[in-house]
Formats: sequence, structure tokens, C-alpha cells
Amino acid sequence: MIPRFVPAGDTAVVVEFGDVIDRALSARVLQFSDRIRAANIAGLIETVPTIRSVLVHYDPLVTSGAVVTEKLGALIGASDVSVRRRRRWRIPVCYAPSCGPDLAEVAERTGLSQDEIVTRHAQTQFHVYMIGFVPGYAYMGDLPKELQLPRRADPRVRVPPGSVAIAAEMTTIYPIESPGGWHLIGATSIRLFDPGWDRPSLLGPGDAVQFEPIDLTEHRAIQAAVANNAYTVASEELIA
Repeated sequence: MIPRFVPAGDTAVVVEFGDVIDRALSARVLQFSDRIRAANIAGLIETVPTIRSVLVHYDPLVTSGAVVTEKLGALIGASDVSVRRRRRWRIPVCYAPSCGPDLAEVAERTGLSQDEIVTRHAQTQFHVYMIGFVPGYAYMGDLPKELQLPRRADPRVRVPPGSVAIAAEMTTIYPIESPGGWHLIGATSIRLFDPGWDRPSLLGPGDAVQFEPIDLTEHRAIQAAVANNAYTVASEELIA
């Protein structure tokens, strides 16, 4: 698909690359977002990569939508400026009933045992497509087909922070207490967002995530360590 430029009010432009959830499409989005940042276009404030597009905010007192669109169009066929660096995070998750209140229902609806669901979820290396909804909320794919279910018919008003959930093709972790309609199958104690960090969101678009099952005792121990700022999430750098 040829990228499409769509005005978003008088302070932003959306560059659409497709209409599917796909890792190759995600790579195009992220590479283009990096290209924009490296170009240092006058008047640009922020770029926000999503699953299938890049939202580009600009200052209308410095530039215009027409000028921004022209300059972005010139970057479409440009060579990538650098190798994209990302991280693979290893996130401890407790799948005990008290942490995953929907796990039994997911097992019933998928025809799998609870242990099989945990195994399939933990064995999948997930791709972070975008951050959205609330700060630090990562939309991660691609969930194995046998675990895919529609969102809950009765969304919760309050989902506890750290809840690990699945819906459709995605999995996520709720970084703060918020409403939510995904199926809760586990929980983690790590922090996903802190405005005091250099990068406020722990996870970033393009990162990889591997979940590591732990028991309730380990979960509580990590919870205490996180509260005392004595826990670091394991990760390693990847080169895309």
C-alpha cells in the first residue's frame, strides 16, 4: 500500500501505511518514525508510531500541514539512517487464580487446560506494536490463535495495575488501575510507567517481550522489591 497522508486537525498529520496488524508493516512504521526524528524538520513537535501509522504533531505557528506533508513525503523513499535498536524484556508473571481471575473462563472457552494456556502464553515472544490507551500500556502481538477470544462482554470498571490480559490477537499489561475489557490471566509486580525515568514507558514500540511464569511467593517477593526500588527487569538489547 502506498502511504496515505491524512490531516488530523490543524496541528498534526497521520501517515497511514496499511490496515492490518502485521510485523512487516510495524517495521515500516517504526523505520519511518525514526527517519522523521533524524530529519529535524522545522516545527515538528512529536512523532507517535502506532500499529499501522505514524501521527506527526507540528507547531502551526512555525509550519503548516501542507509543508509538513511535503517534507514527510520526501522521506518515504529515503534510506534508513541507522540500525534500529530495541530490547527484549523478560517479565515475571504469576498466573495463580488470585492474579488471573479470568484464566478458568479462558480455559473453558478455548478448550485448553489452564496449564496449557500459561505454557502457550509464556512460550510466545511478543512484539510491542504501540503504546497507547493509558501511559505505558503496550499493545503486544501476536497471540497464538488458540488463545484468541473477543473482548469481554462485560468490561470491568477497575482493572488492577500489573494485570496481564489477552483479547483478540493481543496481550497487554495494565500499567495503572483503569477500566478494561480484556481477559485477565495473570499479574506482574513490575512498573511499566514512571514519569521520572529517562524513557517514562518501560516498553517501547518494536521491543520484544517474553513472560516468565512465577509462583505466588515469588510474585510477592518481587512486589516488595519493586516497592523498595530494589528490582530491575531483565532485558537485553536486540538489533532489528
